[in-house]
Amino acid sequence: MISIPIAQPFIGDEEISAVREVLTSGRLTMGPNLDAFEEEFASFTGSEYAIAVNSGTSALICSLMAASVKGDIITTPFTFISSASSILFTHCRPVFVDIDDDYNINEEKIAESITDTTVALLPVHLYGNPCDARLLSDLAEDHDLVLIEDACQAHGAEIDGQKVGTFGIGCFSFYPTKNMTTAEGGMITTSDADIAEKIRLLRNVGQGSAYEYRALGYNLRMTELSAAIGRIQLKRLDEFNRIRIQNAGYLSERLQPVEGIEVPRVGKGKKHVFHQYTVRVTDSFPLERDELQKALMDRGIGCRVYYPEPLHHLPMFSSFTHTDLTQSEKASAQVLSLPIHPGVSRDQLEYIATCIGDLS
Repeated sequence: MISIPIAQPFIGDEEISAVREVLTSGRLTMGPNLDAFEEEFASFTGSEYAIAVNSGTSALICSLMAASVKGDIITTPFTFISSASSILFTHCRPVFVDIDDDYNINEEKIAESITDTTVALLPVHLYGNPCDARLLSDLAEDHDLVLIEDACQAHGAEIDGQKVGTFGIGCFSFYPTKNMTTAEGGMITTSDADIAEKIRLLRNVGQGSAYEYRALGYNLRMTELSAAIGRIQLKRLDEFNRIRIQNAGYLSERLQPVEGIEVPRVGKGKKHVFHQYTVRVTDSFPLERDELQKALMDRGIGCRVYYPEPLHHLPMFSSFTHTDLTQSEKASAQVLSLPIHPGVSRDQLEYIATCIGDLS
């Protein structure tokens, strides 16, 4: 029996009341809550526009389609599959570049991988830790590339005070385990009016007004129910993130002295919002990573491996060429995520640290 889950959604009375109001209103899609949620999320991030869709995966696909790119897209192999599968869905080719020791894509290696067939960069702000989007924005501008930020795990993360998702086209997920949720859903942020209009058409079967079809589109709309939940969750996001950061800091302080456990590092000027708190179990720890995971789970501590296999090992990506990806492969064998979400108490954090210490 897991007594400390690795993640959980936090749905309160306000969210339940908001859903009830939508149900009784009779307006279940494309209504006032959706409009308000988009405006509020745009304001939160500092973007001109925010367009809601039904998932983070849809956000990535719509962003790539709206950008009208065709060619090679540089991304990371150490991430959730949608970061790269969205590239295949839009008939482009993923070019995998290795990660740095913060688990994000190595910006220096990106520059080395740009060729005449490169059309876009698709970095991931993994685990809620921002990659250097400012540098990548400059790189994209210098080489006339589109920058798509996969911020699906990084709601509220910042670089020198600027929110992620505002350096390029930002893509967010509201899956139940994320820092905020709409049950299912996603959001795209941009300050480009043309891109925003294309995405609105793509998500709503190509319609402008009713039965005015301007383009070929999909049905990727967010419901009023999800938008109503999202509006309440967005108001709570800063507090959720504050608790995550505080819990991560406490756990890092307790685990720092444990030989063989490397705690997450946060770069200067970056606000890491800890969608996941991920340690590295190195060779100097007496247990292998999988052995430690089992030992912790036997003690009631939910922990997960994000991600056990880099994407270039999967059959659907095996035909694409790439450079050396040693660090991604090494991370996949060593990372382990521990619970630090707002539902974890200080006593539970102490218990997690004590268990790891006792096993060392």
